[in-house]
Amino acid sequence: MKSIRIGAGLGFYGDNWEPVAASMERGGVQFIASDHLAELTLAILQKDRQRDPALGYARDVVPMLLRLWPLMRERGVRFVCNAGGLNPMGAAQAVLAAFEAKGWPARIAVVTGDDVLPRLQDASTPADELAHLFTGQPVSQVRERLVFGNAYLGAAPIVQALDAGADIVITGRVADAALFLGPLVHGLGWKLGGATEPQDLNRLAQGLTVGHLLECSGQGSGGNFGSQGAWKDIPDLAHIGYPIAEVWEDGTALITKAPGTGGRINFDTVRQQLLYEVHNPHAYHSPDVVLDMGGIVLHDEGHDRVRLTGVRGQAPGPMLKVVAGYRDGFKAEVTWGFSWPDAWDKSQAATATIRQLLQDKRIPHDELFVEYPGLNSAHGELAPLPDVAALNAMNEIWTRLVLRTPSKAAADGFGRLFPWLALSGPAYTCGFNGLHNTSELLGIWPTLIPRALVEPQVRVELLGEQA
Repeated sequence: MKSIRIGAGLGFYGDNWEPVAASMERGGVQFIASDHLAELTLAILQKDRQRDPALGYARDVVPMLLRLWPLMRERGVRFVCNAGGLNPMGAAQAVLAAFEAKGWPARIAVVTGDDVLPRLQDASTPADELAHLFTGQPVSQVRERLVFGNAYLGAAPIVQALDAGADIVITGRVADAALFLGPLVHGLGWKLGGATEPQDLNRLAQGLTVGHLLECSGQGSGGNFGSQGAWKDIPDLAHIGYPIAEVWEDGTALITKAPGTGGRINFDTVRQQLLYEVHNPHAYHSPDVVLDMGGIVLHDEGHDRVRLTGVRGQAPGPMLKVVAGYRDGFKAEVTWGFSWPDAWDKSQAATATIRQLLQDKRIPHDELFVEYPGLNSAHGELAPLPDVAALNAMNEIWTRLVLRTPSKAAADGFGRLFPWLALSGPAYTCGFNGLHNTSELLGIWPTLIPRALVEPQVRVELLGEQA
């Protein structure tokens, strides 16, 4: 029975690509799928695009593919990624220019059509459409401030690009696991789109599960492992191997990694990734199939091998998820420290002084957020503070103050409230950081859109050397 070996690429913009090289050199992979777009990455890329309209894509795609292409070309490995972000064509052209400078011929496919910003900005859109997914608020509340809006596409355009002979496929916003499902459908001949038979949907669900297990790079092979104490037993994280899946025509999959790499593939590391970012394990929605994890069987075969079977699938619905971003004011932040004795009392007195100055000067702001790095900044309200006596006895207490305001001038001026306190505030102040640190905030607007409005606009274009 035919099988395909596919490896994990990056798990986020800025991730390490050396483990990908190891998967190519020693893992026998035929495809790599690389996820560059965490949920908020489009906001980062929008700020890039504001500075330079030619940007808006994950710029690590160029040095990454310059490093990996010689290995890909030698071994016939094909690469799928969503590094195109808000500008897939710009990303592809940047890669193509870098390759041409080295005399490297390559076929690069670009997937576009996920941009639905015009629909969100259209005032004629019915009021009950594109509402906030969690609050139900109408999109009209943010319409004038929207700067991007992208639907999560499925695997179909990736399959089309690979069928056309692309060596590299660069997309915009595609559902994370669909990056992996596309090569599996292409390589194993599964039905997509019109699949209605249970066995077809189950295969797609198996493939989607494989994608979900591989989409977070090293997190699928023991990185970021949260099991209490057990994380200490994960070997050689400095040379971690990203997970690899061998998938057969019937959907059965074996999760493993390249020989001689660090990390670990076992029942515990795989099941942790399986439940990552899953709201309802019996209805994990994607554009291609709805995954039911209830029947999954993970069989630990030892030696960094876990077999995956039992996944069930149902037909997907008529809607696609959208992530949109809108201008949402500005923030400024300052961190400063107070040392023993009376560290806590000094921090509280200094914070009260800043609050009083904000009031006296009538500085417009929505919130002054205060936290204490080393005490509660990781867990917030879930991390109760020690009593005041213990806090005052600490060697030092660092205090982070973040101003959220609709006014850029107010954010720019926030840092000027602090320097005089070095000599005129509570004693033993140290280490002002961020006095001139203003950034624009982008709010996220999650919503749903009828797929019938999106999928007819999706396009696949092949650049570079033609097949």
